[in-house]
Amino acid sequence: MSLQSHDHVERIKHVRRPKKTPAERARRQKAQKKRLVALGVPQAEADKLQPIVIRTMLTHPKKVVKCLAKRAAKAAEAK
Repeated sequence: MSLQSHDHVERIKHVRRPKKTPAERARRQKAQKKRLVALGVPQAEADKLQPIVIRTMLTHPKKVVKCLAKRAAKAAEAK
């Protein structure tokens, strides 16, 4: 069997990636916002954030929790 015989194997590949539908995008953003609120971000604050900021925050959840803890300690100290 030569290497030339493998050239005849056809590969089915999409020309382009499928488009993201607005409904799927909204569903993903809603799920990401829900995860952020579960980490401890207030709902009112999460509603004001841009989707790219939400995704960035979710890449490092431990940092978000740490930042929220610092903010809570600072608020408690001010009172």
